[in-house]
Amino acid sequence: MSHHGHAAGAPASEGKVYHASPKEMRRILFSSFLGTAVEYYDFILYATAAGIVFNQVFFAGLDPNAALFVSFGTLAVGYIARPLGAFLFGNLGDKIGRKAILITTVLAMGIASTLIGLLPTTAQIGVWAPILLVSLRIFQGLAVGGEWGGAMLLAFENSKKSSRGFASAFAYMGAPAGTILGTLILSAMSTLPKAQFLAWGWRVPFVFSAVLMMLAIFIRMRVSESKIFTEVSAASQKSKRRIPVADLFRDHRKPLLIAMVSGLSGQMAQGLMGAWAISFAVQQAVLAQTEVLNIKAIGGVFTVLAIITASKLSDRLGRRKILIWGNVGAIVLAFPVMALLDMGSTMAFMLAIVLGLSLVQGFTSGPYGAFAGELFPTAVRYSGTSIGYQMASTLGAGFTPMIATALVIAGGGDLWLVALLWMSFSAMSLVALLCSKDRSGSDIQNLDADMGEDGPAPVSEPLHRDGSVALQR
Repeated sequence: MSHHGHAAGAPASEGKVYHASPKEMRRILFSSFLGTAVEYYDFILYATAAGIVFNQVFFAGLDPNAALFVSFGTLAVGYIARPLGAFLFGNLGDKIGRKAILITTVLAMGIASTLIGLLPTTAQIGVWAPILLVSLRIFQGLAVGGEWGGAMLLAFENSKKSSRGFASAFAYMGAPAGTILGTLILSAMSTLPKAQFLAWGWRVPFVFSAVLMMLAIFIRMRVSESKIFTEVSAASQKSKRRIPVADLFRDHRKPLLIAMVSGLSGQMAQGLMGAWAISFAVQQAVLAQTEVLNIKAIGGVFTVLAIITASKLSDRLGRRKILIWGNVGAIVLAFPVMALLDMGSTMAFMLAIVLGLSLVQGFTSGPYGAFAGELFPTAVRYSGTSIGYQMASTLGAGFTPMIATALVIAGGGDLWLVALLWMSFSAMSLVALLCSKDRSGSDIQNLDADMGEDGPAPVSEPLHRDGSVALQR
């Protein structure tokens, strides 16, 4: 690994370099992107299949509405498991390292998804089929819970200060990419005759995840651990009984709350426009299912572009400022986007997805990874970012489709209540951002040195003379 030059802006006397060489960095960014793409490919595949396959294959004995409801219930179970995965893997990631956990999470996800593709139906093994399906779904949720934080942190902790926002966003870009792949493969399979699609067609994309998993593991095996983590870990080996997640809840409650609440708006955009709006458009019988899925895939491309733009801007103008713009944009666009959805034309739906999903999500989520990473010191960063993000995703995206559906009924078919829901979540995120400090300009080692009890504080403890981090309890 290269040790050329100094970390951007680091004190020259220190002579320590915390960022990876350009070649190593490319590998890390690809690993970040590919890993989350595989995770979300599997996660989205399940979400889509829950609506069109599982109700007929695993819950066939129930009446159609009950089957669909139970099917979506298994989807929610995955969201509930995500914060548990964040607790479990975040704590381990802060204790034993980012790399080992990232190999574990992608392995767990790939195995669970492949097994779902090979699962016998209820007709073949009775009640065991849905029980096994739910168990595998919980495994998927746990794996996703530990994935994003680690993938984001390997990029975050290895990058130069001047490109930290952009590097951290690669873990987020994997999500729309995985969504596009999963949506398109399932869409292609659904062109099979219905009997064949239900018999084996839907299984192909699930089994294919084994190939993606092996590719992701191969790349992750070749990525190095972050230098700052190795150093902090060596310094804290003296306290063998350290429980990072306990330290997090004891000493870093305020930044954890900020990480959780500031992440709500981006997750809300995903839950509303990425899931609920899709089913709303199909149920209104205005647009054909294939048309809707294709528009969602196009939306995914625009989301990636918006994430790149917002994260690049955050490196120049600061994370907090860009996220504030994103949340103001979400509040301003809530009613117009709902009006577009209500029009029911293909063009209006497309515009609603580009504005509500791509633009809003890009600017409320793109810079979020680096923003969250800058809230915590290295010793609890995996736990803090993972728990904050996954709690936001469960609260912001997990139950949104169900709540929005209820609000449409309550509003007599009108969408104004859904717009108000969206505005209120975005306003909460906005308040959290206004209560936070921007630390985009701090070097990675200084992020540790100036962490007070409740997060960012004035620099109180310098670095040690040898350049290692002055750890604070």
